[in-house]
Amino acid sequence: VQLQASGGGLVQAGGSLRLSCAASRRTFSRFFISWFRQAPGKEREFVAAINLSGGATFYGNSVKGRFTISRDIAKNTAYLQMNSLKPEDTAVYSCAAGGSLIQSTIPSASAYGYWGQGTLVTVSS
Repeated sequence: VQLQASGGGLVQAGGSLRLSCAASRRTFSRFFISWFRQAPGKEREFVAAINLSGGATFYGNSVKGRFTISRDIAKNTAYLQMNSLKPEDTAVYSCAAGGSLIQSTIPSASAYGYWGQGTLVTVSS
């Protein structure tokens, strides 16, 4: 499956952005979808994940309560709604797709076989 991330941009602290991750295949519904981010000079960080049905979501500690992941199976698209953005949220955000995952592996980038290109989010103070 090919993934296309979009929606990044420049926003002031406290603002919001919504990222989209469009998949190329109808089998999109068979994959976990996650978002990771990587800031300059830092390691890749797990942001959020959503399971196959969309009934379960998972978040990294740094974004809990501010970010919301969702998916629209009919549109083969997943979303990351980011509210109350902070300068430390500045990073390249990438979406990834993986098969059936156990909960302990969800935050691990190595668990995902498909990656989209990143989209840059810049939060100014």
